[in-house]
Amino acid sequence: MTDVRSARPAPDVRIERADFADPALLAFLQAHLDDMAPTAPPESQHALDAAELQRPGARLWVARAEGAIVGTVALAALAPGHEELKSMRTDPALRGAGVGGRMLRHALEDAAARGVGRVSLETGAQDFFAPARALYAKHGFVACPPFGDYWDDPNSAFMTLDLAAR
Repeated sequence: MTDVRSARPAPDVRIERADFADPALLAFLQAHLDDMAPTAPPESQHALDAAELQRPGARLWVARAEGAIVGTVALAALAPGHEELKSMRTDPALRGAGVGGRMLRHALEDAAARGVGRVSLETGAQDFFAPARALYAKHGFVACPPFGDYWDDPNSAFMTLDLAAR
């Protein structure tokens, strides 16, 4: 059986650093928070808002196709040499078309170029997040215990990637 989503052609995507003065970015980030709202109780939702993504140690990129934002990905510093993947979102109309993989590779290449040795992430444990977990596993992420300020939460799945071992 063919996954219809993977048969979609990948759009021509340009990845660039985010411009927080762009109202389209703020709307895209809010849509991400809105998507997460029904998936778990508030204490189990860990998506960052625009203000948190502008803190020191955070880096946010947008993917654009034909001028429109079609994805976001961020890295946030946890400790020296260890960063967290955050705000990974693809426009729902383009999920499965390769945008997420391009953004993930871009963020990991940036981290490696800056000498980051480990990238970890928290995502949902629910079925809604199964495609995201599969994407992360395809790129070498493996399950790990909670890290940073996270706790053992049945609504969360934790994964990590040792960039030095790639």
